[in-house]
Amino acid sequence: MSSSVPSTGSSGPSGPSGPSGSVPDPYPTRYVTESVPVPRSHPVVWGGAPGGAGPLRADELAAYDRDGFLAFEALLTTDQVAACSEEIRRIGSDRALRGTERVVQEPDSEEIRSVFEVHALSEVFAAVVHSDALAGIARQILGSEVYLHQSRVNYKAAFDGSRFGWHSDFETWHSEDGMPAPRALSMSIALTENMPYNGPLMIIPGSHRTFVPSVGETPDDYHKLSLLGKNLPAGSADRAGVTALAERHGIRQFTGAPGSAVMFDCNCLHASSGNTSPFPRTNLFVVYNSVENPLGIPYAAPRPRPGYLANREVTPIPRQGRSPGQ
Repeated sequence: MSSSVPSTGSSGPSGPSGPSGSVPDPYPTRYVTESVPVPRSHPVVWGGAPGGAGPLRADELAAYDRDGFLAFEALLTTDQVAACSEEIRRIGSDRALRGTERVVQEPDSEEIRSVFEVHALSEVFAAVVHSDALAGIARQILGSEVYLHQSRVNYKAAFDGSRFGWHSDFETWHSEDGMPAPRALSMSIALTENMPYNGPLMIIPGSHRTFVPSVGETPDDYHKLSLLGKNLPAGSADRAGVTALAERHGIRQFTGAPGSAVMFDCNCLHASSGNTSPFPRTNLFVVYNSVENPLGIPYAAPRPRPGYLANREVTPIPRQGRSPGQ
C-alpha cells in the first residue's frame, strides 16, 4: 500500500523521499494529499534486550506485541504517588514557571493543561523516570539502551479539562521531530484516580500496526498551537482511518487507582474525552526512545520542536538497580 504524494515540493525540508531526499520515507504524512493507511514495517517488540530478558513475562510481551499496550495495576507505590502529588502542587503554584513555554494552559481557561520536562523541574520526578522499574521495561521492549525523549504531567481539571483528539504520537514525532522509526514507547501513570467519567485514556487495540497519515502542512512553530488540542490544521488522525480501525478492533478505556499505569507503543491511536466531572485527572507521561533511533531532520516540518518537547541529547539512562523514589 502506498500513499499519494505531490509531485513536487513538501511542507518542510522533507518530502516523499524523507529528509535526506534519497531514502524513501516509510511513513509519509502531512505532505500527502490523502490519508492512505500504511502497514507498519518495523517490529513492535525488538529483540536483543541488553543485560538479560527483562522484567516482563513472555505472555506480557506477546500481549503488548498483539495489542500495542500493557496495563499495570500498581507501577508506583502509595508513597511514590504521594511524593509526586506534592510536586504537582508545588509546580502548579509556581507563578514564574507559568510564564514559560514548558507550561501549556487550557485553550479556554487559565487552568494548566500540561507541564513539560518535569524531570528537570523535580528530583522526585527525575527519580521515577530514570528508575530501573520503568526504564528496564522500556529496554526490554525496545531491545536496546534507552533515553528520555519527553516527560510531562497532563492535568485535566475538574469541569473544564479539555479533550485530546485521536492521534498517533509517532506521527508527530516522525513529522515534527525527525524520529525515524516507531521504536519508542510511552507510559501514562495515574497520579489521581482515572475514572470512566473524568477523561481517561482510550486506545484502539492493534492500531499500532497501521500508520494513519495526517493531511495538512505543518505551520511554522506549530507546537504552540497543537499543544492546545483545538481546531488543528495538521497532526490529527484521519477520521475515516480511525473509524475503520475502531470498527475492526474496538476501543479500550483505561481506568485505575493512583499508581496504576498503561504502557503503549508510540504508533497506537489514542485519545481522551474532556472532563466535565467534579473530579480532576492528573497523569505523569513518560516517553522512552531507543538510543539506536535518534532524532534527525523533521520529515514534514520547517524545523525541529524545542528540546523540552523532543530531547535530542541521546544519553542512555543509567542502570541504577533501584525502584522509583528510593
